[in-house]
Amino acid sequence: MPAPAPVLKTDLPLPGRRQGKVRDIYQAKLADGRDVLLIIASDRISAFDVVMPNGIGGKGVVLTQISKFWFDMVAQKLAGKMTHHLIATDAEQVAGLTAEQRQTLKGRTMVGRRCNVVPIECVVRGYLAGSGWKEYQKSQSVCGIQLPAGLKQCDKLPAPIFTPATKEESGHDENISCDRACAIVGTELMTTLRDLSLAIYQMGHDHAAQRGIILADTKFEFGLPVDDPQGKPILIDEVLTPDSSRFWPADQYQPGRDQPSFDKQFVRNYLEELVKAGKWDKTPPGPTLPDNITAGTLAKYLDAYRKLTGKDLAW
Repeated sequence: MPAPAPVLKTDLPLPGRRQGKVRDIYQAKLADGRDVLLIIASDRISAFDVVMPNGIGGKGVVLTQISKFWFDMVAQKLAGKMTHHLIATDAEQVAGLTAEQRQTLKGRTMVGRRCNVVPIECVVRGYLAGSGWKEYQKSQSVCGIQLPAGLKQCDKLPAPIFTPATKEESGHDENISCDRACAIVGTELMTTLRDLSLAIYQMGHDHAAQRGIILADTKFEFGLPVDDPQGKPILIDEVLTPDSSRFWPADQYQPGRDQPSFDKQFVRNYLEELVKAGKWDKTPPGPTLPDNITAGTLAKYLDAYRKLTGKDLAW
């Protein structure tokens, strides 16, 4: 069965609409009267903080279903330590939508508890890649954490490290030290989020390893539930997807170079070629992606889903 047609924009009769690079978020009510958030993963794709004009049909469905897989595992394996925001992954319980709107949202929707978002990206790194590698080359440290000398690009770290970042509305998030993160949101809360983040990363890393995949690094978001202001922070947004994590095929892993991956690096590589050729300068508007690039990117996402979950995705 072919992937669904791209959903690039939603316009639902619900209040509080917010649009991010990929997700559209609305305030909603369930049939039982509970206030919730409706989080829709569109098929938009961004690179270098620029949203491309065409999307990748089905990408939002894959991201949502990967998140659901991990949220279920968190609830099972980390029960007692933490919980998450996910109530449902369809819009059937959401009031005020037509049957046609629910069909459009099928597979790409998370109904979640409303939260006040903690303004820190909780990043965990098990390998030296991306901005961590760039920082290490300058200072032999990442976010204030001193690392052994002589590490190569993409080397496995002696132990996973917690490297928080600020959440920016636009532009790149900024890597910060844990001390600065504590100053922003409080030491007790930040210590809790650090411990939870490391626990989720280890859970994800161990499962992925059994499936022939390296989870190199990832980022999490947490929130404080509006309906329980004195409650513990809960895991929100997406979790352990190819958009929020670096997944590498273990059988092709070789330190000292960039690794092949299951994420939108396929798109980034194409765009970098355009930049080298002087056909784009990494500013809006982005170029239209050719069919072979969109198809190849979706194939990467579907391969990640298949390997992580052990089954094919049913559209």
